[in-house]
Amino acid sequence: MSIFDYLTEKTLEILSIFPPWSIVIIISMLPFIELRGAIPVAMGIYHMGIPEAFVLSVIGNMIPVPFILIFLGNAEHFLRRYKRWDRLFTWLFERTRRRAIKNIEKYEVVGLMIFVGIPLPMTGAWTGALIAYLFGLDYKKSFLTIFLGVLMAGVIVTLVMVGLGMVI
Repeated sequence: MSIFDYLTEKTLEILSIFPPWSIVIIISMLPFIELRGAIPVAMGIYHMGIPEAFVLSVIGNMIPVPFILIFLGNAEHFLRRYKRWDRLFTWLFERTRRRAIKNIEKYEVVGLMIFVGIPLPMTGAWTGALIAYLFGLDYKKSFLTIFLGVLMAGVIVTLVMVGLGMVI
């Protein structure tokens, strides 16, 4: 048994006290993993059908978005008083701006939707909300755009899972 298999088995053993739907929502709320990881877990490990896996993953992926859009500014101002946090925010914001500036300045909300909707590493709802904050985009437009991008990513990931034969 490989270390990955062992860790996966132990993690699932610990998580088995929770209902599968809650685990899928929690996984989809996590930065970097989001619904790109939640849908495969839902369909592949918990053998959920397409509608249930899709809906739970989208809901979970969207839960952090309003909090990021509303509270990131206050959190940034508070935490920048500390040198380590200031360096982290500076690095994170510069990196995010560099990656997104072409699409966001040229296409604004459509660029944001596509950025969120392409299920690749370092794209998704968390990064989309961060981009919306950094570029000062309107809250309502940003939320709707990120939601549409999450739906797009969910469809793509679900189609990949169907293509891999992971549907019951």
